[in-house]
Amino acid sequence: MNLGQKKPATRPRHTLPLHVIAWVVGAFMIIPVVYALLGGFKSNSELSANPFGLPTTWETANYTDVLGSASFWGQMWNSTFIAVATTVITVALSALAGFVFARFAFRGRELFFTLFTAGLMFPFAVAILPIFVLLRALGLLDSPLGVILTQAAFGLPLTIIILRGFFRSIPGEIEEAATIDGCSAFGFFWRILLPMARPAIATVSVLAIVGSWNNFMLPLVVFSEEASWTLPLGIQQFQGQYASDTARILAYLILAMVPALGFYAIAERHLVGGLTAGATKG
Repeated sequence: MNLGQKKPATRPRHTLPLHVIAWVVGAFMIIPVVYALLGGFKSNSELSANPFGLPTTWETANYTDVLGSASFWGQMWNSTFIAVATTVITVALSALAGFVFARFAFRGRELFFTLFTAGLMFPFAVAILPIFVLLRALGLLDSPLGVILTQAAFGLPLTIIILRGFFRSIPGEIEEAATIDGCSAFGFFWRILLPMARPAIATVSVLAIVGSWNNFMLPLVVFSEEASWTLPLGIQQFQGQYASDTARILAYLILAMVPALGFYAIAERHLVGGLTAGATKG
């Protein structure tokens, strides 16, 4: 018997239930997407007769008709513009606020931070009427800026919490060394802290973009003109227009999901790293 031979690593048995739960949750999430993807390649008659099987005849016209629609690309542009603008404003303001809350000591700091975190407990649906009145008074109805500023305001609490936790995990010795080298507070924030916070920035950017992309209620309240609609509103209108054409609705839904899923797939590694960085650094 070779005493120097290493035994193969065995996975602890207590992790088996966690893996089973992960597979079950993953199945609940992926099965509807696969169903919609395959359903978009079927005719309505085949979708009714064979809802879960592979298409016998791949009907690509459902997807090409949607891709050839000018309204679809207009809604795609509106969603992209609003999501990117919301993310830039949210991340920029939250990074500055998180830096102040994390690296500066001043009277009332924790009180102000508590006020920000209280925003997490404020339901958006409750505020929809005051938001509508405020946007109407400011002349921001039927304007992308009305959606962008509102989404950024509601995205600030969670973003500040995540970035503050990351900024606090950066060792103080790094800031002291930068100060000795003549770096100002803003210079330390811009040149050192932000590059180190890249995983956290990616995390909050993904959350802001996906949240904006899926937002339905706020654009519904703000926009009355079809030219300003985002993809969630377009899906509702498309579903009403083609209520009997389920296969085409599924194709529209899948194409509307592709940009957000693609962005998430690209940033997934940074998303996981950013969520755990505050607990592993320092």
